[in-house]
Amino acid sequence: MSPGDYVKEAYRCILRSDFEEAIQCFEAAIAADPNDPEVRYRCSITYARSGKLEKAVEHAKAAVKLDGTKTDYRLHLQHLQAMLHVQEAKRLLEDDINARNNPYRPITLLKEAVKLDPLYGDAYVWLAIAYSRMNEHLSAIAAMKEVIALHPDDNGLKELMKDLQKSLLKYMQ
Repeated sequence: MSPGDYVKEAYRCILRSDFEEAIQCFEAAIAADPNDPEVRYRCSITYARSGKLEKAVEHAKAAVKLDGTKTDYRLHLQHLQAMLHVQEAKRLLEDDINARNNPYRPITLLKEAVKLDPLYGDAYVWLAIAYSRMNEHLSAIAAMKEVIALHPDDNGLKELMKDLQKSLLKYMQ
């Protein structure tokens, strides 16, 4: 099969929600033509949708390296890198030992995630949580304001904001 045939088959698989098979087809297309940035990009998206962020980043980097002029490729890579930062920060926040050893590491990762992808709401939410855990309630509230501005109709975010404001009031007493 030609690289194009593999890509067509990958899309057929995606339409059937068979992402694992789609990944195999994209990988076959890449093996047949490793210098096609669009196939690398599409493969990266499919890996990301399957929760395989490291492989997604690998292909996104390859797409950017092959064609650094495409804004879509660069933005996708930045979003994936932001997702990895959030994932790592969440792991650190859940691990009490690491949190005690370097309590500001999650905040650093989350601030970088926000810088990489300013539209990634999860990064702001986790940044607010991380700040709150450090009793930096004003910074937590500022992060929540940012994500609420992105998602003004999300009642869950508004409830979290109320909780953070209550935490601030308690802390101040």
